Amino acid sequence: MSVELAITASALIKVYGADRGVVQALRGVDVAARPGTVTAIAGPSGSGKSTLLRLMAAIETPTAGDVSLAGVSVTTMSPRQRRALRRRTVGYVHQRPTDNLLPDLTIGEQLSLVARHRQVDPSAIGPVTDLLGLTDRLGHLPGEMSGGEQQRAAMARASVGSPAVIIADEPTAELDRATTHQVCDLMAQVAQDRSAAVVVATHDPEVMERADHVLFLRDGAVQSETFEGEERAVIDSTGRIQLPPEVLAWYPDQRVRLEFDPETNTIVIKP
Repeated sequence: MSVELAITASALIKVYGADRGVVQALRGVDVAARPGTVTAIAGPSGSGKSTLLRLMAAIETPTAGDVSLAGVSVTTMSPRQRRALRRRTVGYVHQRPTDNLLPDLTIGEQLSLVARHRQVDPSAIGPVTDLLGLTDRLGHLPGEMSGGEQQRAAMARASVGSPAVIIADEPTAELDRATTHQVCDLMAQVAQDRSAAVVVATHDPEVMERADHVLFLRDGAVQSETFEGEERAVIDSTGRIQLPPEVLAWYPDQRVRLEFDPETNTIVIKP
């Protein structure tokens, strides 16, 4: 890849232990996000979206595969090293607005706390609050703000210090349509003005439509990716390809013949 990437994840596999055996949450996922762009991770519940976010944020480590943040591989780091890198490099926005903010501190106090943790000058707060329209809300507690304002404050917390990656787990799930539209605008603004790679897990059609890049997961694997409105199936590093469910139903024995047509440079799938 010739352009700088804020985050790369290669051949990610994540296996969890369970009462009835093991659960393979991710099955060889590859994804990359560039500065200044919004990447949406979509898919049904249980497809692996939240697991992928935790791995990309260096909260967890993969069973196999590798994650790099701002050019630094995190897979072999100790928990302490990952925390230090995450503090400098990653801003995280939880789904519920109330989970992002400390109830007893004003928004200004919380942003100042983040600035100290990221070892940046408090003057870094001003451009973020101006961008997100929070300058007149710095003296308010979270409970004195609407859900949309709280989510803006969460985005501000994640953006202080210009982290390379901002990760948001379904940030519009509890918002109305008008506020969802505002949050989509804010994510695009933060990506462009702060030169961050914004990665968001979502079920929301508007978030997917507004994203620069959409990665669609199914059963822990990448079914398709969309760039600039064009959807494409994905071939992973081992040569596997996920067919859409409606196409997979045509092949009940899960066996096909592939024929390459050199005249059109295409592969034809036949029963």
